[in-house]
Amino acid sequence: MEMNREKLCTSKADVSSDSAYHCSTCHDEEEWSNTSRGRAKSRSLSASPALGSTKEFRRTRSLHGPCPVTTFGPKACMLQNPKTIMHIQDPASQRLTWNKPPKSVLVIKKIHDASLLQPFKELCVYLTEENNMIVYVEKKVLEDPAIANDDNFGPVKKKFCTFREDYDDISNQIDFIICLGGDGTLLYASSLFQGSVPPVMAFHLGSLGFLTPFNFENFQSQVTQVIEGNAALVLRSRLKVKVVKEHREKMTVQNGIEENGVVSTNIEKEPGKQVMQYQVLNEVVVDRGPSSYLSNVDVFLDGHLITTVQGDGVIVSTPTGSTAYAAAAGASMIHPNVPAIMITPICPHSLSFRPIVVPAGVELKIMLSPDARNTAWVSFDGRKRQEICHGDSISITTSCYPLPSICFRDPVSDWFESLAECLHWNVRKKQNNFAVEE
Repeated sequence: MEMNREKLCTSKADVSSDSAYHCSTCHDEEEWSNTSRGRAKSRSLSASPALGSTKEFRRTRSLHGPCPVTTFGPKACMLQNPKTIMHIQDPASQRLTWNKPPKSVLVIKKIHDASLLQPFKELCVYLTEENNMIVYVEKKVLEDPAIANDDNFGPVKKKFCTFREDYDDISNQIDFIICLGGDGTLLYASSLFQGSVPPVMAFHLGSLGFLTPFNFENFQSQVTQVIEGNAALVLRSRLKVKVVKEHREKMTVQNGIEENGVVSTNIEKEPGKQVMQYQVLNEVVVDRGPSSYLSNVDVFLDGHLITTVQGDGVIVSTPTGSTAYAAAAGASMIHPNVPAIMITPICPHSLSFRPIVVPAGVELKIMLSPDARNTAWVSFDGRKRQEICHGDSISITTSCYPLPSICFRDPVSDWFESLAECLHWNVRKKQNNFAVEE
């Protein structure tokens, strides 16, 4: 009797945990409609017409199309796996909403850029005085002489909360983030949050601006709409990277920072090993460093050796990073909502080594080949560069903590506009038509 009761409780728990993934083919349509109606109440920054019926709102439930039927014929079915890596929604259903009104905002400004001082001051005054919000600013930003010596900005500056990177943990104190600068500011914002990331609103005040869709001219109305929960989101997947190094005596820790610049707070102690973890938005790059020899690294996928990279290195990127270093190395450009990991060789010494795309749920492992002549170097979004020696390993998989980037219109329109404006994708002179003879 006790065994039957336990089975009943387990089955009820399974049903409740899987309720978010119900399919109209296999489950009651009305139950799914109720969830969709609640989600459809939030509005969008888009100028597109208002959404009509619930069915029109949720075109599909994922980027794979309608939820597939998992029974095949009269007797076959797919074995259910409760360990779901991540669930990708239809981009049209990704909307921002607030459980409580936001009160704190992190403002990230590109440093050493005098042209951003005035927009930074205007934004901070608007947030503190007109919206009564708590503004967090990195301490080194306020050390800029143009800000430190500005007496008119003094009263506003006294209201700021400051922090230092790698020393102060602000992950549970920030409601949303505003970036002023280029794409680097968004990458920097991602590096500050190794767990859950608050929504990010990025203004285009840098050189490229592929990831920064907002213009600063009418920032007041745009920020107000975000505070009111009136925005669309694109969930940019990140990579969870684990670097395991054999213990070496030459690496000493001083003041919490190692000789190679890696923060010791990210290190897990294992007997004879050092384990560091990172959350990466764009790419993990393994290259040959200063050596003149080809790099030789083995790439494993779910424990199976798939190839050995002989060349300048290899790029493992997210769809967001597909338009960065990977695109320059010849990879395809992938929309950030596609659940995938890209493997792109850098100048491979092979005519047949082409970039490949693998599912987001796999685990990649990169190690030096046993017969490699030299060591390799690895960097994460261009930062934390360090040497990889024999016996070290780099494990990469899709993180369960994506970066929610606020859209100007919607995920599809913003991405194609960035392709056209920033990368001039498919821009050329049009072919002349034939003259019509009378």
